[in-house]
Amino acid sequence: MRKNWLLLGIALLVAVLAIGAVACGGDGSTATGGEADPDLFEYPDTVIVFAGVLADADGNTLYVFEDDEAGVSNCVDACTRTWPPLTVKGDVSAGDGVGTLDTIKRDDGTKQVTHNDQPLYYYSLDVGVGDQSGDGVNDGAWHMVVIDSTD
Repeated sequence: MRKNWLLLGIALLVAVLAIGAVACGGDGSTATGGEADPDLFEYPDTVIVFAGVLADADGNTLYVFEDDEAGVSNCVDACTRTWPPLTVKGDVSAGDGVGTLDTIKRDDGTKQVTHNDQPLYYYSLDVGVGDQSGDGVNDGAWHMVVIDSTD
């Protein structure tokens, strides 16, 4: 009898985990998905080089999107739930070795930070400082900004 309860408990646990995996899954074939609310992010106004890539002042990795054009963000609407843009209310400052930063005005009126005219984003599934799990997502459409330290 005790063995039956144990097996039932394990089966229920596996079922819950499977449902969770399906609910959070996806094939990554588009620039949309995820459920992060961009309004929940508090964005630092300084961009630094952290572990060889661009990051915010807290060490959160920043990304660029292949489908963006110079000075134009093409990640809008649902895309921004997974890829929240790095926005600032005032000016943005660059740490040592960062390169050229500026801002563009998004359709929603916010100011998005750019690096060498490429809009910068967070990846909502990066959960800790230095995480880089967004690199190569969506068939390679998203990339970390690697900074060559020899420049």
